[in-house]
Amino acid sequence: MIGMPAKRPPIPLSRERIIDAALEIADAQGLRRLTMRRLGDALQVEAMAIYHHVPGGKEALLDALAQHVTTVSVDPAGLPAWRDLAGAWCRAGRAALLAHPGVLALAMTKPPRGSAAAAIREQTQQLSDAGLADAPAAVRALRSYVFGSVAVELQQTGWADPRTEHVSGDPEGDAAFERGLSALLTGLAGS
Repeated sequence: MIGMPAKRPPIPLSRERIIDAALEIADAQGLRRLTMRRLGDALQVEAMAIYHHVPGGKEALLDALAQHVTTVSVDPAGLPAWRDLAGAWCRAGRAALLAHPGVLALAMTKPPRGSAAAAIREQTQQLSDAGLADAPAAVRALRSYVFGSVAVELQQTGWADPRTEHVSGDPEGDAAFERGLSALLTGLAGS
């Protein structure tokens, strides 16, 4: 037929596309609203098509979301001091978690696997190479601080409370994070 616009082929389904769409749903509506059917609708596919790319169903999808958000990386070039390097890791972790508040609870409760576990090993090695004495214990403390501070920061915004008007960000968030980080790094230097 002449004059009819060509129909664009659908965007191929991929694990990355599925994770991105699931993050959008979780961040906008919360994890409780993330269902395979809703995800399929968002991707314009039958929910069963998702299982081809995410074998293991919703539990595997939740694991993938936690892994995606907690996998951060820092280039140690130009950060020779362990304090600078540790600060860069913490800021990268905070940014990733704040970008996806809908999966914070998952990130806090799912054990690190795959790329997330590899990132923790990388962080530990980098800090050890930079001269931090007990790098594994330090990484644990730093991760605990990042998760806890992000949780408190999100509480301040009202993000998870449907009865309050959401604030786009905690105006004191950056300063409070940096104060706490500085105190933690000072404590790690003294240990």
